[in-house]
Amino acid sequence: MSRRRGIEVPGEIARAAEMPEDLDATQREPYSIPSTRRRGTAALVYAVAAILGGTGAVMSHASLWFAAGLLGVLAVWHWAAAWRIEVLDPEALEIANREVPLAVGHASAAVGFDGWRARPIWNVLVFSADDPPSQRGLIRVDAVDGRVVGTYVEKIEG
Repeated sequence: MSRRRGIEVPGEIARAAEMPEDLDATQREPYSIPSTRRRGTAALVYAVAAILGGTGAVMSHASLWFAAGLLGVLAVWHWAAAWRIEVLDPEALEIANREVPLAVGHASAAVGFDGWRARPIWNVLVFSADDPPSQRGLIRVDAVDGRVVGTYVEKIEG
C-alpha cells in the first residue's frame, strides 16, 4: 500500500509564520485511525464484570442482578460493534474518485459510524478539478467491505 503524503510546509515558511508545533507535519508520524477492535476488549471487560456481579448476586440483592444483566447487554453490544476497518482512507478516496462523474481535484475523508452496531463509514468530500470548483460531492464508502453506501453530487452556485 502506498503512503499518502501530508501537507508539507517548508521550514523557513513555518518559522516565519510562527506555526505551532502541533500543526507541524514533520513533528508527527502519519495519522492512523484508532482500531474499532478495541470494542472487543471492552466487551470482554463488561462480560467478566457481568459474570462476577452475577455470581455475587446469587447471595445478594436484586439490584446486582440488574447491574449484571446491564453489563451483559453492554458486552454483547460492544462485541457486535467491534468491526474491523479493512478500507483505509487512501482506498476510500480512490473508490470515491471512481464513483463520481467529475474530475476530482481536492478531496478529504473522515470516518463516521452508522447504525446501532456503529459500522464504520468513510464520508468522502470531493470537489471538481476546475478553479474555482464548479461541483462538489459526498460519497459514503463502507470501511469494512469498500462498497459505496451513498453518493450525492451537486453544482456549486455563485
